[in-house]
Amino acid sequence: MGLTAASTRPRKRLSLRQREELDFYLFIGLWLVGFLLFTGGPILASLLFSFTNWTGLTTQEWVGLENFRKLLFDDPLFWVATRNTFFYSLGSVLLGTLGALAVALLLNQKLPGTTLMRVLYYIPSIASGVAVSILWIWMFNPQVGLVNYLLSLAGIPGPLWLGSQQWALPALILKSTWAIGANMIVLLAGLQAVPASLYEAAKIDGAHPWDEFFNVTLPMLSPVLFYVLVISTISSFQILTDVLVMTQGGPGTATLVFVYYIYQNAFQYLKMGYASALAWILFAIILALTLLQLWGSKKWVYYEDQAA
Repeated sequence: MGLTAASTRPRKRLSLRQREELDFYLFIGLWLVGFLLFTGGPILASLLFSFTNWTGLTTQEWVGLENFRKLLFDDPLFWVATRNTFFYSLGSVLLGTLGALAVALLLNQKLPGTTLMRVLYYIPSIASGVAVSILWIWMFNPQVGLVNYLLSLAGIPGPLWLGSQQWALPALILKSTWAIGANMIVLLAGLQAVPASLYEAAKIDGAHPWDEFFNVTLPMLSPVLFYVLVISTISSFQILTDVLVMTQGGPGTATLVFVYYIYQNAFQYLKMGYASALAWILFAIILALTLLQLWGSKKWVYYEDQAA
């Protein structure tokens, strides 16, 4: 049988650009499917649920903006959770950022053992959240806890910590400093990226160490500091594990934070629609704070290309 013209026609080969595009879509395809199924889909579904009265088991009843009206005007616990979350965020972000910066400055020195210390400071950041929370429950124990024991060595009577409405939230803020290792690594990388020539020029001009820190280190480190502040703020508004394991929102409502309140409404009270509305309010708060930080960064964050 003779070969036809169609069978002898050479196949069209894909160009390099087309092969690269095909590879790109093949590699990203699984991620897109996972994103749509486990992230994008649930986000859109929660937006729909926020306009319904749904328990997760019954049929959905459309209520419009009633959930948002109720949480803003008829739910005092919403404002308690908002206040506690802002207080926790302010304390944990400031304390954590300053602590991470101080440790990064110390570990940026060329001294023996700094590599080991960097590893030791970073390890708590990758430890299990539940296990660490259980450890801190013991550390905050008013009778046999390590924290009150150390305070007693200085002659300071330790408080009840997690058992006190006054000290429970500050205890959670103090516990948040356990995981400063991740931010420390980021700040350390930023410190090592500062050109040594700037310090040399500052010393030639007779600058003291404090002058170098405020006029060289901080300006050059400001983009990294800004990143740490934004990420830490977002993370602090999403605190759940510590509250769930250590306090369950108590004593009373002393540690009732936003995400734990969402958890209560969704899985304890079976108010999925109301919890979805709370989640979108939290999204709006975090978005507003992030935009506010972006606006404020223009006044203090320095980028090298600004000098051009």
